[in-house]
Amino acid sequence: MAASIVLVHGAFNGAWCFDPLVERLRARGRDVTAVDLPGHGEDPGPFGDLHADAEQVRALLDAADPAEGVVLVGHSYGGAVITEAGDHPAVRRLVYLAAFALDADETCINAAASEFKAAGYSHAGRPNLGHAFVPDDVGNATLDLDQMTLLFYGGCDPATVDWALARLGGQPLGNLRESPATVAWRVKPSSYAVSAEDMAVHPGLQKIMADRCSDHVEWPTAHFAFLSDPDLVADFLDRF
Repeated sequence: MAASIVLVHGAFNGAWCFDPLVERLRARGRDVTAVDLPGHGEDPGPFGDLHADAEQVRALLDAADPAEGVVLVGHSYGGAVITEAGDHPAVRRLVYLAAFALDADETCINAAASEFKAAGYSHAGRPNLGHAFVPDDVGNATLDLDQMTLLFYGGCDPATVDWALARLGGQPLGNLRESPATVAWRVKPSSYAVSAEDMAVHPGLQKIMADRCSDHVEWPTAHFAFLSDPDLVADFLDRF
């Protein structure tokens, strides 16, 4: 029986960001669910930390059919979430889309820092996603939307960019400084899709994290490959 697919969004987003991908997967007859993490999208909140986000995903996995299993997919920060939640017995495979496949002592802020430096990679000459954060006085942030087309939406048509910008929300910044309680890619099969033209998460960092996984591919895409080329990502997930 075919595994179901569960999609976990990244920071500042919600399940809505997967709408074009969900449409294509369902057209292929796939059972797919996109999750709203606490306080994001249609979830009433409040925001949770990384561990609460992972628990929200685990609660959904509790209802999965164990005979079929789940392909658990994370994008960007969602990779940290599936790294913790993905040791759930229902999960058949982890899939990271330009995502943080963190190790036990890492956070989204300092992921693979020593390996990144040793490989000769540098952030010089690239935009800094952190500079686009607009923090409030309680540890959350929104985004400077004027910078998001470059950082997030390379390769997307203008209508898609406008649609996405209108839906971006807030994010607790503390989540990006937390380490996963478990590291599921050490015990589960995993696949990584590197976005080689990503301006939000350095492609070099992605390649380091991709080497942790069972297999990986590389695409000439920016951070939101499933918005710029949803058929490409649907084809990739369809393999599983």
